[in-house]
This record gives sequence, C-alpha cells and structure tokens, in this order.
Amino acid sequence: MVYRLAHARRGCKMPVLAFCWKILNLCLQKMVEVATGITLPEYATIGRRLNIEHFGGIIIHGATVIGDDCVLRQGVTLGNKRNDQPLDAPILGDRVEVGAGAKILGRVRIGNDALIGANAVVLCDVPAGATAVGVPARIVERAAAPVLADLEEMRDARF
Repeated sequence: MVYRLAHARRGCKMPVLAFCWKILNLCLQKMVEVATGITLPEYATIGRRLNIEHFGGIIIHGATVIGDDCVLRQGVTLGNKRNDQPLDAPILGDRVEVGAGAKILGRVRIGNDALIGANAVVLCDVPAGATAVGVPARIVERAAAPVLADLEEMRDARF
C-alpha cells in the first residue's frame, strides 16, 4: 500500500503538497521496513499481484523490475553486484518464483515462469521456464510432471 501511495505522489503538480507527501511517504516506508523487514523503494517497478509469501529480510533495489504474478520468499535480495555500476539491477519476467534466501545480483534477466532455488546466487541470465540452483547458480533440467495415470498407479501400488 505504501509503495502504491508513493507512485500516486509522482503525479502531484503542487510542489508544497508533493514535498509534504514525500516526507510522509519516507516515514511510512521506514515504518514498514522496520515492522516487516522488507525494503521496497518507490522507484522499483513492480507488476500486478506480487506475492511475498513470508516476509522478513527482503531487499529490493530501486532499479529492479518485477513482472506480474511473481513470488518472493523470505531472505531474498534483488540488487546490484558492483559499486561502480549502481543502477544494474535484476529484471524478473512474469510468474517467476524466487526461493528463500536467494540472491539475484546485477543486470540479470530472469525469463517468464523461471524458478530460482532456495539460497541460490544468480549472477547470469536465466532463460524462460528454467530452474536455477546453487552457488553460483546453474541451470538444471526441470523434472517433468507425472502423468495422471502414473499417479493413479502409484496410489494403487501403495494401497
């Protein structure tokens, strides 16, 4: 809510009101950061329906772009990699899931429907639909979903 309120402030044409709104926004952002452990600057571009499953320890760089329907879990960092490139930040596609404790650093593109494993450190691009795990992250094959008939066979074998 505070993030969306900050974006509404940008359209304000009255300088005095915009300044007061900015001060109020900074105070609210700091309160949210302290209460939840989530740093979400107003300059980050966030798509629709961002889902933060477990709050705490989430840091998002101001130049980060997050697509629609993404999931972030606790301890995630989306930030820059080097001090001499302060605006290099990750770009996440739509429906990306980022596991707990994962770090995505630098100007990295994460494709649509990609999965980032828990505690992975992503330093290079991840193609759409891929899964990245490890330190540093590497792309692994995503296991095929079992067919419904296979599931029924497994259930029958157990009972």
